Amino acid sequence: MGRGRQKAKHTKVARELKYFSPDTNYSALERELGIPDHHTQMPVAERVAEPEPDLWSEYAEKYNGDDDDSDDDSER
Repeated sequence: MGRGRQKAKHTKVARELKYFSPDTNYSALERELGIPDHHTQMPVAERVAEPEPDLWSEYAEKYNGDDDDSDDDSER
């Protein structure tokens, strides 16, 4: 088979793969990914997580009074 026919076949296959969209079986995908059944989810009240700690609060307290951008023009 010549290079032209080979390239044409490859282009045809690539185009079919690009534009072919089979129906997705979402229940099989959930099973494969290990996602629990959507009917057995916990109530919203039980899913509420604790708020995340503020990672920058320590620095905010430490450097609260140290502003480099002071509006004090008397230093000039």
